[in-house]
Amino acid sequence: QVQLVESGGGLVQAVGSLRLSCAASGSFVSIGTMGWYRQAPGKRRELVARIFSSGITDYQDSVKGRFSIFRDSAKNTVYLQMNSLKPEDTAVYYCNALVVLKNFLRNEYWGQGTQVTVSS
Repeated sequence: QVQLVESGGGLVQAVGSLRLSCAASGSFVSIGTMGWYRQAPGKRRELVARIFSSGITDYQDSVKGRFSIFRDSAKNTVYLQMNSLKPEDTAVYYCNALVVLKNFLRNEYWGQGTQVTVSS
């Protein structure tokens, strides 16, 4: 089984910074795309940023220039550096990963979510 464990959420004032981490563990061959999604109260879950195994990144327009996603493949970990935070960034942030299992089937996994609250 594969687990994604997130850390780094919390309460921060507007224009502050936070870094989220997500570490994958378990039995697998490799990890493909890793990403961060968020869900605010009453809203649908949305993609924030993702990074492909090639290193190419993709961001939601509202976070471009403020957030940065990067990964440490040796540690099976993905990070989300969030700068210039705004109250509208308040949400539960979820880590996501596409994992190649030992039977060479691919499966999608989610972390448990970490709360990010930005006060004005």
